[in-house]
Amino acid sequence: MKKRSLILLGFIIVKFILQYLLISPAYDLQRDEYLHLDQANHLAWGYISVPPVTSWISYLIKLLGNGVFWVKFFPALFGSLTMALVWKIIEELKGNLYALVLGALAILVSVILRINILFQPNSLDILFWTLTYFTLIKYFTTKDSGWIYMCALSVAFGILSKYNIIFLLAGLLPALLLTPQRKIFGNKNLSIGFGIVFIIILPNIIWQVRNHFPTFYQLQELASTQLINVKRMDFVKEQFFFFLSSVFVIFAAFVALLFYRPFKKFRFIVFSFLFTISLFIYFKAKAYYAVGLYSVLIAFGSVYLEKILANGKWRYLRPVLIIIVILLAIPFIRIGFPYRSPAQIALHAQAYKKFGLLRWEDGKDHALPQDFADMIGWSGLAKNVDSVYNKIDDKGHTLVLCDNYGQAGAINYYSVFKNINAVSLNADYINWIPLDTKIKNVILVQDPDDDDTGRVKERPLFDTVYRVGVNENEYSREYGRKVYLLKGAKTDIMKIISGEIEKRKNGP
Repeated sequence: MKKRSLILLGFIIVKFILQYLLISPAYDLQRDEYLHLDQANHLAWGYISVPPVTSWISYLIKLLGNGVFWVKFFPALFGSLTMALVWKIIEELKGNLYALVLGALAILVSVILRINILFQPNSLDILFWTLTYFTLIKYFTTKDSGWIYMCALSVAFGILSKYNIIFLLAGLLPALLLTPQRKIFGNKNLSIGFGIVFIIILPNIIWQVRNHFPTFYQLQELASTQLINVKRMDFVKEQFFFFLSSVFVIFAAFVALLFYRPFKKFRFIVFSFLFTISLFIYFKAKAYYAVGLYSVLIAFGSVYLEKILANGKWRYLRPVLIIIVILLAIPFIRIGFPYRSPAQIALHAQAYKKFGLLRWEDGKDHALPQDFADMIGWSGLAKNVDSVYNKIDDKGHTLVLCDNYGQAGAINYYSVFKNINAVSLNADYINWIPLDTKIKNVILVQDPDDDDTGRVKERPLFDTVYRVGVNENEYSREYGRKVYLLKGAKTDIMKIISGEIEKRKNGP
């Protein structure tokens, strides 16, 4: 094996080790991960929450035993592939070993390491953004139309992974038109590429049509409940923190793409960045939506720095830059990962607050970063529900109904009763409720902000209603969440639920 390949393999091994070491066993999986894992039990060409590719990976994880090791393995794999693609871009730009090491290190200790600790579509999204740029670079370097088809595949599966990549396309189109690379639009293979994209994503489009475009309703809800709290300047500031230890590499990339003659034909990448980032700012997007823009810039910046520091009096800066990347990454790793217990994080809250990490989607500061708080209390909820479910004789006519998808997914993941099938009127679970089942009992899981603590609404519908559990972990995002047992239904419960589903499916 060549020296370069061995070094890349070393980076990948280190990345996998970090992905597992930087999560304390004090935490469960994160809220979204449970929903994605449950999609393996309901395979379809579309979901309210995400496109279908995540469910395919979830199904593979299920076949491998559904263990936490495999849940964490795949995002780590996608992050490693992203790093390998940056390596290949640097090689394509004729970068030497120094540029390769600098680029790989910058990716390794960036926010991508943080994103890769969770099984969410974001890791794949970044990979496909990077792959799309790579295929375009290969095309403009080789003029081989086969790379247009590879780009089409990247875009198509990127769309089926997360619709976020549409913003990349929206930025690329005007960027290409502004540069001589607009000639690509005269290549007949591009039309075939568009056809490939359309054919691959067509099943998902059909699913959206048949289900009355539920994703649009979800986006409206996201805009009104979460994005409304996003401040545009916060979005801009967070971009600098994502690659804080290698921000000078990104700055070098802008200089190189605008003024370095050998990179002139890739200038569209700068314009693509500016157009896409402007769209994100205009729509008040979450800051991490833009992370996929930076991997390709790391590659160009690394090669440019290697070129200008290759000879003369600046040569001594080469190892200095490597050391700077490592040193600046240390504070990021210290506060960006849940390797400390919740109590330890609370003791060092000021360090997290200084970087805005305690601000949640509600626009308020809390004791823990939101993602960390979203990794606490789920296995305990499942044990609580299991203890109640185990004492019910008529399990076949018992419904576990939750307020949100995290609760339902966590119960289904951790429960010892594999047929428990907890559901919710939230997210994808609204399509998975067994409406043809006669329900006599309900185990009800309520959000902490639910004000009907006496269950006034449900008491007339059941013989007995009483509370059987409460989440007392103050660090959990769902601190105060309650569990109730509703026994002896006096009416057709599923008819009531069916009516509520119809109201919600008709949109906000």
